[in-house]
Amino acid sequence: MSAPLVPVAPFASETLAAYATSTGEAVQFWVLGTVAVIGALCTILMRRAVHSALCLAGTMIILAVFYLANGAYFLGVVQIVVYTGAIMMLFLFVVMLVGVTAADSLKETLKGQRWWAAACGLGFGILLAAGIGNASITEFAGLGAANGARGGNVEGLAALIFTKYVFAFEITGALLITAAVGAMVLTHRERTERARTQRELAEQR
Repeated sequence: MSAPLVPVAPFASETLAAYATSTGEAVQFWVLGTVAVIGALCTILMRRAVHSALCLAGTMIILAVFYLANGAYFLGVVQIVVYTGAIMMLFLFVVMLVGVTAADSLKETLKGQRWWAAACGLGFGILLAAGIGNASITEFAGLGAANGARGGNVEGLAALIFTKYVFAFEITGALLITAAVGAMVLTHRERTERARTQRELAEQR
């Protein structure tokens, strides 16, 4: 005697379809993911700081493409405008003004800075893995209400920044502008003697 057929709930197939990945999405993920990993490796393996900054900027652009492909348009635009367009270009601008060369990078400015950098990177990786693991097994309180509100999280975040925290937001912008102007003044000030390189300053310490 054959076993009776059990009807499948309609929402079960919809749930499976929601988690299914098309061939185009899989190809896009593996291609962009491979390029992003290569760019991240080039960021830490390049001998010139300018080349490392360009590789990091390319990696950030690929992350923005990931956000846009998954429908997170706000995060994608913020990734391009804030990180790639502002922070990375400011870093690249400062590196080009200071003139750090490959010979300078071979000399540690601070004693043991490579070990400290490795330890900080390992600690950050552990914290990141713990945060992702915690987010995957727990639910955020109030997230559904925030997403269901008028405008969603983006409008709520903008309302907080430009109402409750507007002074802190404006002060942060003023501090960044002051720091950029100060860096330019210190870089272009008139010198009576030859400017010492980073290697010479490190050897003096």
